[in-house]
Amino acid sequence: MFERQALPRVLPFLAYMLFIALADLLGRFGWEAAQLRWMYALKIGVVAALLFAFRREYTELAWRGLSARAALTALVSGVVVLLLWISLNAGWMTFGTAAGFDPRTDGVIDWALVAVRIGGAALVVPLMEELFWRSFLMRWIDSADFLTLNPAHVRTRGFVATVILFGFEHNLWLAGIVAGVAYSILYMRSQTLWSPVLAHAVTNGLLGVWIISTGHWTYW
Repeated sequence: MFERQALPRVLPFLAYMLFIALADLLGRFGWEAAQLRWMYALKIGVVAALLFAFRREYTELAWRGLSARAALTALVSGVVVLLLWISLNAGWMTFGTAAGFDPRTDGVIDWALVAVRIGGAALVVPLMEELFWRSFLMRWIDSADFLTLNPAHVRTRGFVATVILFGFEHNLWLAGIVAGVAYSILYMRSQTLWSPVLAHAVTNGLLGVWIISTGHWTYW
């Protein structure tokens, strides 16, 4: 029962992380970042395919409506997380060096790469990460039968552990923790996964627009 419930939520996330590890390995063998840019399209394609294949398993995504207030709260939260994300960048708030994603070729932006990057970040990643971090892991820490646990009843250990792990998944670890807190609270209060998915999509989508506008490629 655990595997049947967990695997559809774990495998897309695991595939995503394996592609990150593969890109890092290829970089260590001398591949240039520009040579690895289209790997993002393959990564997003594989994750999207897994999400589609398991779509009938995601009972938490069954649409039950999102009130105007809940939708507005999610939208505002997504914007606030974005503002904090691009501000919490002091040296002690980061670890490692972000490889980033530069969509320029000979100084000219490749808009196909930009479309893939923003589309993947805003449409695929929020679903994949919220299914794993919030719907699965945060509840599973409290109950192996996680699908029966009301998000509002998640205890402190599940909340804190997930927020910290989510934060350190990112180079900007403090910003990641802040985002994790925001998305987790949205899920627990709204009791629908669409609330943090919407907020996460707003953050990632607007972040992409900001990166293109400012040229801060390392934020990707």
